[in-house]
This record gives sequence, structure tokens and C-alpha cells, in this order.
Amino acid sequence: MWLDLHEIIEMPGTSKAFDVELDEARLCTQSIRGFKEPPRAQGRVENTVGVLTLRGEISAEMQCVCDRCGTLFDREKRVELAAPLAADLPEGAESDAFPLDGNGVDLSEVLETCFILETESRYLCREDCKGLCPICGRNLNDGTCACKPPPDPRLAVLGQLLEPDAPEDTRGT
Repeated sequence: MWLDLHEIIEMPGTSKAFDVELDEARLCTQSIRGFKEPPRAQGRVENTVGVLTLRGEISAEMQCVCDRCGTLFDREKRVELAAPLAADLPEGAESDAFPLDGNGVDLSEVLETCFILETESRYLCREDCKGLCPICGRNLNDGTCACKPPPDPRLAVLGQLLEPDAPEDTRGT
């Protein structure tokens, strides 16, 4: 969504409001499978002494998949916005500011970037998620399984010493 800012660029103390739905498809990831309703961003672009700042909030009700156990769960996410906008960014200069394109800004691009930068690296259905058994695949949050952990291969020779039918020459007598 294009937001025309020509009215406030040269007038300190002014602002322009926005209320926009974000494109769900561009925000889905391997862990975020969908949204209950489109994510919404509300706020304003403020001109404070010639500096433009986008302020507001993005709210989303997401449907996620746990990165440990694969369970689907719902998560609410709120992202506070405070993104600087700049008309002239020097070529190759690093800046946290989003560039203006003439007298406006591609609001969707700025908001999607802010949302993605605030996305967690992993999503868990709960903080103490136990994940899946690596042997049988059972969800360990539902209870333990009967699998025995595989023996440490570094100790396999010692295990042979404990076997009653092991050949005599491996017992070191």
C-alpha cells in the first residue's frame, strides 16, 4: 500500500494516520502456517522537527507449528513500531531508516520488514515442550515412551564384558 506523505514532509509537528491489512502469504514461514484473520497495522507517520517516524503497532493471531513436537497451536503477536523514514540515503551507507520514494513510502514493505525482523527464530507450543522421541516418534508431552536409548557406541566394548555368553578372549582373562 502506497502512503503519500507530501502533506507532512515539509511541515514539522504534523502526522498522517494509517490502518492497513498485511498480506498473509508474505508473512507465512515454516513455523507460521497461517493467520486467523489478516494481520493489521495501525499507527501514524509523524514529522518531528523534519524527521519522519512511522509509529504504531502490528497485531496478528497466528496459527503456528511447534518446532520441537510438530503440534499446531495459536499464538498472538504484537509488534511495536518505531521506524525512521529518510528521503535521501547516501549510496552504500548503512542506515536503519527506510527510504522514501519521492513523497511517499511503500507502507506494506516497511510493515512486513518490521514484522519479519521481530519474528522468533523458533516457535514452541509451550516453554517446556519435550519434543518427539527420536526412536519411535511419540510426542513426549503426552507421556513417556517405552524406548530405551541406544547405547553409546564408544562404550560398546565394555558392554560385551557384561554379556554372560561373551567369548573368553574378549573378557581380558
